[in-house]
Amino acid sequence: MKLPMPSKLPIGAIKEIASTSYMWVINQIKMVINTIKNFQSQANKNTRAWLSTTAPIVLELFDKLPKFVRNIAPFAPWVFLLVFTLNLFDVFEKTPQAIKAQDPSIVIINPEVQKMIAEGEAVVGPYIEVIRVSGRIDFHESHLARIGANVTGRVAEMHAIPGQVVKQGDILAQITSTELTQSQLTYLKARNASDLAERAAERARILYKEDVIALAEMQRRESEASNAKAELRASQDQLIVQGMNKASISRLAKTGVIESINNVTATIPGEVVERKINKGQVVQPSDALYTIANLDILWAIAQVPETNAPLIKKGQKSEIQVSALNNKKIEADISYVSSIVNPETRTVVVRAEIDNTNRQLKPGMLATMLVESEPVDILTVPSEAVVRDDNTDHVFVKINNETYKMVHVKVGPEGKGQRPIYSGIEPGQVIVVKGAYHLNTERKRQLSGG
Repeated sequence: MKLPMPSKLPIGAIKEIASTSYMWVINQIKMVINTIKNFQSQANKNTRAWLSTTAPIVLELFDKLPKFVRNIAPFAPWVFLLVFTLNLFDVFEKTPQAIKAQDPSIVIINPEVQKMIAEGEAVVGPYIEVIRVSGRIDFHESHLARIGANVTGRVAEMHAIPGQVVKQGDILAQITSTELTQSQLTYLKARNASDLAERAAERARILYKEDVIALAEMQRRESEASNAKAELRASQDQLIVQGMNKASISRLAKTGVIESINNVTATIPGEVVERKINKGQVVQPSDALYTIANLDILWAIAQVPETNAPLIKKGQKSEIQVSALNNKKIEADISYVSSIVNPETRTVVVRAEIDNTNRQLKPGMLATMLVESEPVDILTVPSEAVVRDDNTDHVFVKINNETYKMVHVKVGPEGKGQRPIYSGIEPGQVIVVKGAYHLNTERKRQLSGG
């Protein structure tokens, strides 16, 4: 099925419409031009009238201009308005310029950023590496005593508690012991036997002189007296080992009264830091009952990796940084460097003595030992000059007064506020030594178009 075709206008009608439209447009243009001419003519009259009253000299100078200048002068404001409008909408073709891609390592700064940075030269100077190792505060073992029982027995009394300050010889606890009783009885028997054997030997020597007994008999009795003395000395030593002093042994020898109480006494002056017994508990000589320590001097102990061990020597200065004391640093001297490497941890034990008369430190505190190595001459920059970006280290090198370039460098660990430079820059180059972080932030802002 075919759709009906629209009817076509006659050619004469089309020409008539076109002619009519053309004439209408021409008339509108003439109307606009006449309006502009009338407006311009009136504006000229008003301008001349205003100039004749306010600035007649300007009007006289204008009338002296050539005729063609005076004819085109009224159109100057319209030309200016047209040019301004066309330029506002970028109608005029501009000279194309090649666009240069920005180097991501270059930053151009403004005066505000310039105030936040400081410049300096990379120089070769003494570098002291500070070795940081984790450690702890511990007892000074030369001022520490673990005190046990001298005999097997039962705890009868306790006279010392943790935190108590004691003097050498103070009684810490008392133990009742049948073992001590038996040792005292053995001592009394040995003493009586020794006295008896000595008297028998003395009589034998008298009888021998009187030619009553033979020499062999006298020698036998002297031998028995010597053996009895040896047994007496052995029993006396046993009592001393079990905690009796010479005064107590002499009293036992004179009175013959056996005491079953054994005193546990302090062997050094200090503070009781540990107690492992309770009243009524059965103890043995192998048990440690009390721990006494002099806390006026302590140890700082650290495990130094074997690669850094050669840098540490006995007598070197060090600082002990204790986190529990708001990272307070305490000066100390290295007193011991182990001669062996732990095969499991591959570390070397390093120890320093710390004065603790103010009792700020406590054994068991975590600490960091800072040890300075021997100074070496190397190219260094301030630590603040190094910025970390994309897991690499950089410094900013000055190109001119407003331009800086970020350069990749290979650096070492910080020491005394300096970082050693192994590659990337040369001595004498001007770099940013302060505010490099702000410069890097500005670089990133410029790259992002901010």
